Formats: sequence, structure tokens, C-alpha cells
Amino acid sequence: MDIIKIVFQVLLVLTSVLLTLFILLHKGRGGGLSDMFGGGIAQSAGSSGVAEENLNRLTLIIALLWLVSVVIIGVIDKLIV
Repeated sequence: MDIIKIVFQVLLVLTSVLLTLFILLHKGRGGGLSDMFGGGIAQSAGSSGVAEENLNRLTLIIALLWLVSVVIIGVIDKLIV
């Protein structure tokens, strides 16, 4: 049971970092972090709608993996106690 918990904790850390990065990559609606990290450049270069849709899908998948790992870690903690 400890190995499964460690695996899901590692998954939680990885998905947390990826989720943060993917959210920062989204196109901004005015000023904000995405403009600070180059979002304004992508707007002037004419970013693709397909790329934005793929980023949305990938962000959603990572968010679901994050949610599942949090729930599983919580269930494992309840079972151990």
C-alpha cells in the first residue's frame, strides 16, 4: 500500500507542475501572467486556434489526473488509519 501511495504522490507532484505551466501558457484576456511570459508576442504573431484547443484539452486531462491522484491519496490515507 505504501508503494501505491508513493506512486500517486509522485504523480501528484508532476501533474501539479504541469498544470501550473499549462495554465500559464494559455492566452491572456488582457494583462496578466501570460503577457508577462510572452503571451503578448503570441497574439501579435497570430497564434493558431488549433493549438489553443489542444492546450485546453491537455490542461483538462492533466487537471483530471491531478484530481484522481488527490482522491486516491485521500482514500489510501483513510484506509491506513
